[in-house]
Amino acid sequence: MSAPAQPTNEAQRWRGVAADEIEGELTAETSARLATRSRRLLRDLLRPWRKALWLLMVVVVVENAARLSIPYLVKEGIDVGIPPIRESGDLEPLLLVVGIVLFATVTQAVARNLFLVRSGTIGQDILLSIRRRVFRHFQHLSPAFHDRYTSGRVISRQTSDVDAIYEMLETGFDGLVTAALTLAGTSALLLVLDLKLGLVALLCGPFLAWLTNWFRKASARSYRSTREKVALVIVHFVESMNGIRAVQAFRREPRNQQIFDDVNDQYRQANLGAFRLVAWFMPGIRLIGNVTIAIVLLYGGYLAFNGEVTVGVLAAFLLYLRQFFEPMMEISQFYNTFQSASAALEKLSGVLEESPDVPEPTAPAALTDARGEVRFDHVSFEYVAGTAVLPDLDLSVPAGQTLALVGTTGAGKTTVAKLATRFYDPTGGAVLLDGIDLRSVRSDDLHRAVVMVTQENYLFSGTVADNIRFGRPDATDEQVERAARALGAHGFITALPEGYATEVSNRGGLLSAGQRQLVAFARAFLADPAVLILDEATSSLDIPSERLVQQALHTILAGRTAIVIAHRLSTVEIADRVLVMEHGRIVEDGAPQELIEGGEGRFSDLHRAWVDSLA
Repeated sequence: MSAPAQPTNEAQRWRGVAADEIEGELTAETSARLATRSRRLLRDLLRPWRKALWLLMVVVVVENAARLSIPYLVKEGIDVGIPPIRESGDLEPLLLVVGIVLFATVTQAVARNLFLVRSGTIGQDILLSIRRRVFRHFQHLSPAFHDRYTSGRVISRQTSDVDAIYEMLETGFDGLVTAALTLAGTSALLLVLDLKLGLVALLCGPFLAWLTNWFRKASARSYRSTREKVALVIVHFVESMNGIRAVQAFRREPRNQQIFDDVNDQYRQANLGAFRLVAWFMPGIRLIGNVTIAIVLLYGGYLAFNGEVTVGVLAAFLLYLRQFFEPMMEISQFYNTFQSASAALEKLSGVLEESPDVPEPTAPAALTDARGEVRFDHVSFEYVAGTAVLPDLDLSVPAGQTLALVGTTGAGKTTVAKLATRFYDPTGGAVLLDGIDLRSVRSDDLHRAVVMVTQENYLFSGTVADNIRFGRPDATDEQVERAARALGAHGFITALPEGYATEVSNRGGLLSAGQRQLVAFARAFLADPAVLILDEATSSLDIPSERLVQQALHTILAGRTAIVIAHRLSTVEIADRVLVMEHGRIVEDGAPQELIEGGEGRFSDLHRAWVDSLA
């Protein structure tokens, strides 16, 4: 199976997160494709709530019908309710109109309450769904994706982008539907009340259409830029805080502050650009509205003076015009939230469109009670097309053997480990476990059988016990303690303030490097894999910590296949077999003592240099 192909044409450039890297103005074709992808994601999010959304539409229609009836009822009150009072003192027509107004007002209030409660529930359910979906997808994406997609961008997708969608769900759809119904209903009522006056009022339509279209296009570009700039701010902040020790050790604070100030200023400028658009759009709408009202008042007064319209009609007309232009203000706010949410949907849909570089098999092979025999069958691998890291690796590791890989940096040792755990698939050849191609094994089955421990020994938030049972969440306290005792970690754990219930704090900062490594070993020991891979697991330890860990290594490696990658030859001494690698090829292969006693060769030279360094 070959490595995933790189995008080679314009049709592929926008796929997944590739569009994030496109600099400059997007082509019309690319913009259309991104918009289609975003709408598809939005439809997927809304699909489970289609019936509820249609019900909300009915509620909104009822609410707006009640609201739009008020000016007409005012007209009836003036034209129908007041004359009987003046002529005969009859209050009944006016009281009837007032009663209908009260009924319309209560109906509007009840419908509004029902809409807010139900739409809030639906909005929160949709947010829960998108957060779950994005988190699940990020977890399933291959390490190769996370190698190139920074943690800051991941955080931006789960926070600011989801928040932008929430804002649209909370206020955007309500504003849009209300505005659309108000504009349509008001336009119809204006024409029904008086055709000539209505046509005069609607002369503002072309100006409104031009201004709205300009704002729509300009804000789309502006808010896409805003989402990109806020991601830069988050990326730099997260990277600086994650590497705070290196930042302080190398006196990097001033330079990091300069970079942060720069990206923060870019974000400010992007927001200012969006605000400037609103600053032109909203006063423009208000200007057109006020001019229209003045013209209608002047012309309507003339018609009323000549008896062509009643005072009630003119009053209703002016009230409806006020309602007609209010939604235009709401539309500007909707465009703000909509464009921001559209840019967020574009980013999220790009992430969700990414597929793992190591896909799940369509017809998985059964892997039960793995023995641990590992074979690299003429494996080649390239991180970058045309540059082979492993030209042609042919290697067999019998079940139960401890194999040590040594060599200079860049020899391909860690690549072997990543292929054995199927973090990557080989470009050519196959990696097999018990004779089964790893590409035919479900990831859950594979990672039960193959576990990797790195020098990072990452500890998660929670207790020491939680971190030990990380690979086996159902393990009992007794099993956790047994694993810790076997690895020699029980002593220092019980000395902690809360023992196994002690919170490990930020990445285990309260523990020493050796203690964190022992917890990581206990985690792997409890998982009980058939194949254990140690990638530079002791390289960051001092001599006392390394001695402590070396004792645990004998326990954790017993009775299982192990591939140990190490620069320190003290770790290699416990291996049954040593491979010396150079430029992705095996240059020496044999038992450690045999290679040492040979007196010549790279491993013998490495061992001699190591002994001299100890002296």
